[in-house]
This record gives sequence, structure tokens and C-alpha cells, in this order.
Amino acid sequence: MQKTPKDVVITGIGIVSCYGTGKEPHIALLSGAEAPLPPIEADKYKPYPVHPMPSIDWSSQITKRGDQRQMENWQRLGVYAAGLVLDDAGLKDNLEACSTMDMIVAAGGGERDINVDTLIVNEGLKRNDRDRLVNEKLTTELRPTLFLAQLSNLMAGNISIVHKVTGSSRTFMGEEAAGISAIETAFCRIRAGQSSHSLVGSAFVADRDDIFLLVEGIQAHATGSWKPLWQRNSDHGGGMILGTVGAFLMLESREHAEARGAHIYATIDAIEGDRGRREDGGLEKRLTRMTESVGKDVGPGALVLSGASGMHDISQREKTVLETAFPDAAVRGFGGLTGHALEAQFPLGLALAALALDTGATVPVFDASGEAAMSKPAREAIVTTVGYVRGEGMAHLSAEA
Repeated sequence: MQKTPKDVVITGIGIVSCYGTGKEPHIALLSGAEAPLPPIEADKYKPYPVHPMPSIDWSSQITKRGDQRQMENWQRLGVYAAGLVLDDAGLKDNLEACSTMDMIVAAGGGERDINVDTLIVNEGLKRNDRDRLVNEKLTTELRPTLFLAQLSNLMAGNISIVHKVTGSSRTFMGEEAAGISAIETAFCRIRAGQSSHSLVGSAFVADRDDIFLLVEGIQAHATGSWKPLWQRNSDHGGGMILGTVGAFLMLESREHAEARGAHIYATIDAIEGDRGRREDGGLEKRLTRMTESVGKDVGPGALVLSGASGMHDISQREKTVLETAFPDAAVRGFGGLTGHALEAQFPLGLALAALALDTGATVPVFDASGEAAMSKPAREAIVTTVGYVRGEGMAHLSAEA
């Protein structure tokens, strides 16, 4: 595609997953002869396996101990990943750039008071007036100071405090859809000339009792041992294995990036999010429409990074649409190796795609039973995320010439 000054380009990547922190372990994941087996914590939350948080030196990005202490892990992870991307983009110590930098964060509801949750669940087993029960406990058991410490926009607030990013700030909530909307909003603002450079991303901590309570409300989580994404079945739970992920990107207009001599990983050519009912072919209709709009110019040999959650029916339906729309592409279900990261899933997919395009990686198969080998590096990538309950998104990236 022809380059324009308002192209949206990726100039910084900050990424944390079970494989480690920073770009290097993830480049290794994308470029090895075989994909390494993912780290799994199988005993701590048995019968639910998770992809755990790696070892992190918080002080390398959050230097003040006081700042570290007043955050929970999901906030620390977001602030840490944001610091990685600022370093990678060469903007960490550029106070002028940080003061005009827009920030868009996708955040969950924060970590919860597990004791109160446990109390409500146990009492709910004894009573039928559960609406009244919840209201009683919310007014007598919750600590306002705990609630204030868990406000979703405090991840953005702590990034502002620690890294001096003080331009506009937006926070989206809504699981996978929040991550899609965060990226899409930054993309549209840059394309429209309303923003020149934006820090955008999310963080998700998987090993939390409250998250298991949430996803097991619809029996979504896989049980037992880890299995590759496309091989999971209903004999072992719902199919989704959560993963701790921090993923932030620096998005800039091409003219802003080139003016400061920034390294460009990839260009985001198109992006779209949607949501709606999934029965009666509704999911297929929306995904097909996105493949025809976002993916309309995709040629043969593209890399398709699917953010499928692993839930059996939804993931297989997505894969069928992708293989039909892009028959000559190499589909890779990256959540099978990193885990599913809700709000952070879409930013993670874009980060991995940008690294693969930039390094010219011939990405190995992530699941030999359902993926074809690549014969040469891709010059284009499609990234998808289909929420485990609702929300779909797709982006088209292309490599720099």
C-alpha cells in the first residue's frame, strides 16, 4: 500500500508473558524451528492450569518502592509494560514527547477482596434472596479504601505518575472488547490528525481466584493438563486457559515517527471491532464482513494470528471463517502458548505480529494438528480477537518495505 503521512505505525513494543519480559523471548518464540512448550502452573489452582507471570524486577521500570507498594500486581504489570514500550520507542526520557502523548488503556475491574467474595458465595448457598444478600454485603463488608485503590483508571493514573505521560488519558472497560476499542480509538485519532503519538495497551493477571470465579460462572476454563489450542475438547472443561500478559504499543503517525527518526516495526493498515449475537450464524457474518473489509487487500502467504480464547465452539467457528477467507495464509492460535488475556489479548496479538513482520520470522506452528507450516516470512499479518463471551476485532498489518 502507498505510504502517507497519516499512516499509523508501531514504533515501540512493551510485552510481558509467561515466556518472559521484553521483545527477546517473544522474538525467539516467533522465529524458532519449533515453538517451545509454554510455562504452565498446574497445581496452584488445580484443576485449572494457567500460564503464570514470569519473574519481574519491578524496580527496573518502577523505581520508587512507595509507588510499587500502593499498586496491585495488575497495575504494576501495566506500568512495567508501559515503561518497556517507552524505552523501546526511545521516548522514556523525552519529557516534551511524554507531556503531549495520548494514553489509552484497556483495564479490568481491578483485583477484588477475595474474603468478601467467598463470604457472599458461601452465604448464597444458604439463601434464596440473593439480590438482598449482595446488597447487604456490599454495604457492610466492602472497604471504601480498597475500592478506591482498584479503580480501573488507576492503571493509567499510575503510568502518568511513574512515567510522566501527561497528555490525554482514556480507559476502556469490557474484557476483550476493551482492548479492541483501545487500539481502534488510537488508530482512528491518529488517522484523523487528532493525535500524533499514543501509548496504548493493557495488562491482565491470570492467577487470581476472582478471575476463576468469573470465568467458571459459564464453565469456560479448561481443566486438567495443558493441551494445544485447537486440540481442546469438552472432556476437559470449557477450553480457555488464562495467561498473565502485559502488552503496550507506541502508535504514531508516519510523519511524527519519521521526523524523530524512530524505528518502524509495522504499519496498521486497517482495524475494526464489532459485537452482537452469535447464534444463527451471527458470529460468522460479522467475522466474514471484517475479513472482507479489514482483510480485503491481503495477498497470499500472510500470517494470521488468531486470538481465539480456546473455548471449543467459538474458536472452531472462528478458525473456519479465517481458513475460508485466507486459504493461502498461515493461521496461528497464539493464545495456546501465551494463554488468553482478556483485555490484553488484542494488544498482545498486534505486538507479536509487529515483531514477526519486523524480524522476517518464519513463524513455527503452534499446534501441529491444526496449523500449516510457513514456507517463507510473511509481509502482511491479520490479527484477530474473539471474546470468550462477546466482542470481536480484527486488524491488518504490513511490514515496512
